[in-house]
Amino acid sequence: MHFENLIKAIKERREMLQVTQETLSDLSGVGLRTLKQFERGKGNPTAQTLSKIADALGMELTFHVKKTHND
Repeated sequence: MHFENLIKAIKERREMLQVTQETLSDLSGVGLRTLKQFERGKGNPTAQTLSKIADALGMELTFHVKKTHND
């Protein structure tokens, strides 16, 4: 999933659940400023931060590592 799609999915889930950014900040332990930047496509959240947000929204994140061959 591209980063833009991840942002969109998380924002849509938050809005579907009618959770404000402030409430999500409280539930996830992620700072409000960080959440706002993330939803605007700014910043560079860590995997741990993304996981906290997803957990608070009842979502599951999976990461795929693609092996490339540099011959």
